[in-house]
Amino acid sequence: MFGRLAGKQVPNKEYAVVPGKVNPDLQNERKKCTFDTLELTHFLDGGVEKYKDRKERENFFLSDPELMDDVPPELMSHEDQYRNGLKKACYLFKKLKELRENGGTIDNYRQLLGGSLGSAILKDGNPLALHYVMFIPTLMGQGTPDQCAYWIEKAWDCRVIGTYAQTELGHGTFIRGLETTATYNPKTQQFFLNSPTLTSYKWWPGGLGQTANYAVVVAQLYTKGECHGIHPFIVQLRDEKTHRPMPGVIVGEIGPKLGMNATNNGFLAFKQVPIPRNQMLMKNAQVLPDGTYVKSPSNKLTYGTMMFVRVVIVQDMASYLAKAVTIAVRYSAVRRQSEMVPGQSEPQIMDYLTQMYKLFPYIATVYALKFSAQWLWNMYNDVTAKIDAGDLELLPELHSIACCLKAVSTADTATAIETCRLSCGGHGYMACSNLPTTYGNVTAASTYEGENTVMLLQTARALMKAYAKAQAGEQLSPTVEYLNRNRKFRPWSNTVDSVVEGFKQIAAGKVAACALSLQRGVESGLSSEETWNRASVQLVDAAEAHCRAFITDRHLDMVRNGMNELSPALREVMAQLCDLYCVFWALKRTGDFLQFCGIRGEDVQKLQDYQNELLVQIRPNAVGLVDSFDLRDEIISSALGSYDGQVYERLLQSAMLSPLNAKPVHDSYGASLSALLRAKY
Repeated sequence: MFGRLAGKQVPNKEYAVVPGKVNPDLQNERKKCTFDTLELTHFLDGGVEKYKDRKERENFFLSDPELMDDVPPELMSHEDQYRNGLKKACYLFKKLKELRENGGTIDNYRQLLGGSLGSAILKDGNPLALHYVMFIPTLMGQGTPDQCAYWIEKAWDCRVIGTYAQTELGHGTFIRGLETTATYNPKTQQFFLNSPTLTSYKWWPGGLGQTANYAVVVAQLYTKGECHGIHPFIVQLRDEKTHRPMPGVIVGEIGPKLGMNATNNGFLAFKQVPIPRNQMLMKNAQVLPDGTYVKSPSNKLTYGTMMFVRVVIVQDMASYLAKAVTIAVRYSAVRRQSEMVPGQSEPQIMDYLTQMYKLFPYIATVYALKFSAQWLWNMYNDVTAKIDAGDLELLPELHSIACCLKAVSTADTATAIETCRLSCGGHGYMACSNLPTTYGNVTAASTYEGENTVMLLQTARALMKAYAKAQAGEQLSPTVEYLNRNRKFRPWSNTVDSVVEGFKQIAAGKVAACALSLQRGVESGLSSEETWNRASVQLVDAAEAHCRAFITDRHLDMVRNGMNELSPALREVMAQLCDLYCVFWALKRTGDFLQFCGIRGEDVQKLQDYQNELLVQIRPNAVGLVDSFDLRDEIISSALGSYDGQVYERLLQSAMLSPLNAKPVHDSYGASLSALLRAKY
């Protein structure tokens, strides 16, 4: 996995990793597969040509020794993690620029900034990520043509390095509460950035600590003595030649975290820092030279960058989970444990139904998230194009579905990866399994770019509006069509169609119950705000149900209508995974199905029996399914999940990387332990 060993070589050459050798249990698993794994890989990549492009891109980066770690990041100090991450990030983007000049596409950036390829190269975080993920998209989305012409070329060429500074020490998701101010002075035609309180310090932006020299800063705009709410401003943080902080700028790094410790998350404060008027991004709202404020046609237009990132997050969750289930499934094919039948050889742990239950629903989840993410990406591009043409009609629906998908995908993926770790026993706890690092990276996504509870409440607010429209007989958008007051739900029939229909029925029932609760609260004399707060637990539940209905519906539609070109053998396996995902979540929500869908105890038993049947059907194809993700060993970066299955050899090799194994007797023996051993009591 790494360029060289930091400590001694493996003590017994017999136990060293042998190039080309494949564990026989994994070989047998691959022979059992009933479909062509390459066919599925082509489908996931979007066709043969995109498959070839991806392979070429991976080879371009992963064959370069400059991008490989000599020592695992977890064995480095925090400072060395940053130094190593920045060195590789700078080199990476030089190569990316070279690729772009030779006809590279946006897929190169998506894969390197958030996909499996980027997380493999920069395992502990990318200090330049926000430059591309948020700084440049904000310039493109919020800047005037003149501003874009001036700034974007500089940013693309990395002549300036930017970040996006919104979150503050005292305020995160509630961005209207931000305290940083930008006050306009018409005499000098400048804004003055100021941090009036400790809680107004910007906190968390990636790359802010020691990397970026510019930032898009979100601040409360004041002009002519009036506050006009939050707006984005381009602010220079560090001198372009010396990299020293600009006068009045207080900037640094916030310190170690659960994961992503090379990301260089920082803090930032201002002491009346002046910037020119034209460094307020003015595509939407404007401040004229005399201080006159020109309002944006819609206050939601400023949220474009956040929606872009939320769309990308759903894609990233599918990539992270694909990596985790690949590790766990391959390990489960190699690991043998206990006696299923007394006197017989130890079975593969994947032969236990409990292990199948831990892992196979999360193989299915990868596909469910991929299909929803693709739909969301297409909608985002469609809505963005319409916004540029002045059409904002679909913006609220994009915001609503992006919020709940961000929340549900991150929560589900964090749970899934932790389950994968647990399914690997003690070895899954090892850093060299890459499961702890993957979990640390994923669980952060439940908080950044919108805390999940708040995201679900935003979706819930949209659902309440949709319900009111439905009750008034107005036309609804496709994602909430199930709320139509004339909608008749089909009777329960113990089929996957009934399960998907049931999720819609549950969502409709929960939305209606929330609307009734809000109505009763107001009628009892409570304020609308207090009524909302008292119903918030149910509102979050309704939004999650809405999202689950969307994901299952999208998954089933893709299997039924988006796979006609696939072979019958592959379509059969894809249908099994879809059924498993739907049944798995139906059984997780049995109470909801009993309450809203009228199912009986015997129906639950049939679902449980069908789930067991599906697990057994998928079992011969489990390794083939994760092989189809086509993740190189450099991307998996796991002693447990390599393609060759040399698990125990790689665990021993990884152990020898520890600096504690560099000498037969550690220095601490003479400093501490020897005195204890010789002491007389």
